[in-house]
Amino acid sequence: MMFSGTAFGDIHAEAKGEVVFNTAITGYQEVLTDPSYKGQIVTFAYPHIGNYGINTLDGESSHLQAEGVIVREYSRHYSNWRATCSLEEWMQEYKCIGIEGIDTRALVRVLRNEGAMRGIISAVDTNAESLFVRVQDIPSMEGLDLTGGVTTKEPFVWRPEHLAGDHLLLSVNGSASPKMLRVAALDFGIKKNILRRLASYNCEITVFPAGTPAEEIRRHEPDGVFLSNGPGDPAAVDYAIETIRQLVYEKPVFGICLGHQLLALAFGAETYKMKFGHRGINHPVKNLITGRIEITSQNHGFAVNPATLPPELELTHINLNDNTVAGFRHKTLPVFCVQYHPEASPGTHDSDYLFRQFIEYMRAASVKSNAAVLRAA
Repeated sequence: MMFSGTAFGDIHAEAKGEVVFNTAITGYQEVLTDPSYKGQIVTFAYPHIGNYGINTLDGESSHLQAEGVIVREYSRHYSNWRATCSLEEWMQEYKCIGIEGIDTRALVRVLRNEGAMRGIISAVDTNAESLFVRVQDIPSMEGLDLTGGVTTKEPFVWRPEHLAGDHLLLSVNGSASPKMLRVAALDFGIKKNILRRLASYNCEITVFPAGTPAEEIRRHEPDGVFLSNGPGDPAAVDYAIETIRQLVYEKPVFGICLGHQLLALAFGAETYKMKFGHRGINHPVKNLITGRIEITSQNHGFAVNPATLPPELELTHINLNDNTVAGFRHKTLPVFCVQYHPEASPGTHDSDYLFRQFIEYMRAASVKSNAAVLRAA
């Protein structure tokens, strides 16, 4: 299938990857800078994109991560007091091509019916036969480990950006831990707002490369371990699964998105490729513990098979659109995870309580550890 439209951004570049769609009305900068979109071409279901430009604060990583952009209508005129450039100028800076003027409703319908597909955006090669041959050479997302292209190369201690307006993302309404807690964050493509939310709860976060072995993390003596979001097939990230398998019995662990899937794999469950995934900011999730409904931000193309969850794990959240697994916890260990983004950006903050839950787990484990030391003395 071929769609024709008008190129924007870097029209001399090409985009290759898995074509997916996002239903969010706003938040295109956060979406395009989310490392979880590495290897993917993003179709925005909302028809008008670019009208508020790009600013210096809303990026979820240091640069544009998606391979390409598909929109119904690109706004060449933007208006926002925080904006520093247009979406197109920003895309040109990162050599990213987009296409506008196509029927995105029809494209989304195809992706929903047939599933996510491999695709190419090109203003250089416009020959249909050539493009159809080339698209076959794009690797399938199944079996791909893409974390190496988005993870940090060296461990570092994260500090909140000292930029005007960043305080809006750091407030926590008085729920911060009175004692600073040390968090080891395994970076599979971590979003900045996850780091901001952890920092807002009085955490010192050391970010580690995806391939960091368990013994190195132990040497830093963290109070807890965080497993981040990221791109690709979780089953291909076998080195991280082994690290997680060791750490879950030693420290409180909190996983989000890819981290959720890796945690399931570490306990022996299985994951599978979804037909077209969940990408948007209005996905309803039911908390099975409280009975409450949360409106959540989601971005994933793989899910955990509930039939394979071992008996020591308890299902805690389900997606109400399709009843897929949206969260689970260990029955006796301080280990839990969700398949969505409680840090939002973009999206609602219905699920921010999960960060507070992580804090409570770490504080309880710290008290228990200190008591054990005193008894030994």
